Amino acid sequence: MDLDAEELLGQDSTNTVFRIGGLWRFSDNRRHRVDLSWFAFRRSGSRTVGQDFEFENKEGVRLSVDAGTEVDAFFDIDIYQLAYSYSFLQDERVDFAAVLGLFIMPLDLGITVAGVVDEEGQQDFIAPLPTLGLRLDIALTPRWYFRSGSQLFYLEYEQFKGSLLTAHTAIEYRPWTHVGFGLGAHSFKLRVEADGEDYPSIDLKGNLEFDYFGLQAYLRLSF
Repeated sequence: MDLDAEELLGQDSTNTVFRIGGLWRFSDNRRHRVDLSWFAFRRSGSRTVGQDFEFENKEGVRLSVDAGTEVDAFFDIDIYQLAYSYSFLQDERVDFAAVLGLFIMPLDLGITVAGVVDEEGQQDFIAPLPTLGLRLDIALTPRWYFRSGSQLFYLEYEQFKGSLLTAHTAIEYRPWTHVGFGLGAHSFKLRVEADGEDYPSIDLKGNLEFDYFGLQAYLRLSF
């Protein structure tokens, strides 16, 4: 049975996320670049469910939860990204690069059911997902910049199927040489279907779908 965390378990559909990242161009021609970033989601909710559903506890036993039962739920995910990019088109205005990335996502989710039964079901895994993508930065004027990029992962391996698509776009204003302010949008879509440990560091039995879309306001410092 598919469960919608916002609808069934009372989790908020919106929240504020803090993100931090950095980049380093490590060659004289500035074509080679490494990016590292981190952001996290923390969500929880509690409500009396209005429909029957099933879940699996820590011992692997499937339990039925009746409508009218009090349920607490949590969903915590950290998203770490390491990416290398090479700018194959670069001049004073345009930087167009190919990206090879790696997403590592420690994830912890579960529910606690009290009342008729007092059980907890929990799944957690660390998913190393390699990605390929493109990045495009354009200097519109000496102070205004357009920045965008996307990365994609897809794999089917035995009992594991996973996909990830992330994209961002932003307009940035740099009033000073080493300081910029930006406003943009970021989307992130994750799909995982797994049955055990057929993929490294995965201990998940079931399907996971996670969609995120948000606006970003950021500060950029350069050295």
